[in-house]
Amino acid sequence: MLVLPAELMHAQAQTCLTLLREAARAESGPLVWVDAAPLVRFDSSALAVLLECRRECLLDGKQFAVRGLAPHLRELARLYGVLGLLAEPAAA
Repeated sequence: MLVLPAELMHAQAQTCLTLLREAARAESGPLVWVDAAPLVRFDSSALAVLLECRRECLLDGKQFAVRGLAPHLRELARLYGVLGLLAEPAAA
């Protein structure tokens, strides 16, 4: 399982994406989980990072899901219409 940092603002987005991308590629299973529970300080860049990581996982033939979305991040994803792209798979 990949884990987000406590802070993910615009300034950290590229570094975080690079680390997540490398870790996701190293995952051997068909599903890449991201634990967002540690994330306490973030802006919309956090969604951009998650969505790009998801896109790359799908290109690698892997499913992608996020656990522990903070209520504010969940609401932001809902507002942007992307919450369903980050949801846990039904069979999880």
